[in-house]
Amino acid sequence: MVPVTSLWLPILVSAVIVFVASSIVHMVLPFHRGDLKTVPREDEVMTALRAFKIPPGDYAVPHPASMKDMRSPAFLEKRAKGPVLFMTVVPEGPMSMGPSLIQWFLFSVVVNLFAAYVASRALGPGAPYLDVFRFAGTTAFLGYSMGFVPQSIWYRRSWVTTIKSMIDGLLYGLLTAGTLGWLWPR
Repeated sequence: MVPVTSLWLPILVSAVIVFVASSIVHMVLPFHRGDLKTVPREDEVMTALRAFKIPPGDYAVPHPASMKDMRSPAFLEKRAKGPVLFMTVVPEGPMSMGPSLIQWFLFSVVVNLFAAYVASRALGPGAPYLDVFRFAGTTAFLGYSMGFVPQSIWYRRSWVTTIKSMIDGLLYGLLTAGTLGWLWPR
């Protein structure tokens, strides 16, 4: 076993590498450009919704009050007429990427910490690169990818978008695995 405290450098370096790679994937490459669609008559939809002053949060439309309500004729009629929405409302005004980028980096540190922890419990100092790669890569892939699947199952997020995000997670997992294997204590 390797003490996790001896892996702080590989954890941070791999988080920086993932952060840079994700920036390239999302800001330079066209891979995710089609993930979100524009609603028809966007200006009219925005004007109509603006009047409701919906506070930031996650919403479902229509939204049943209970499981029993999901079977009520009124709810079933609303659902049949549509539109049926799952939506996230964010605060209006200028978009600040700073807080989201910080949270993303911290998330990467946490995922990579778990990847390092799993590898550190299974392997000792001087473990072969490919063994570290296998344990760390599998764990990091799970951390970066599997959380997207329930969004497609339950909230109807596009499976194409989910699969593309899981491909990102595979890339981040491979980068984490490679970094931990490279900087593993000898």
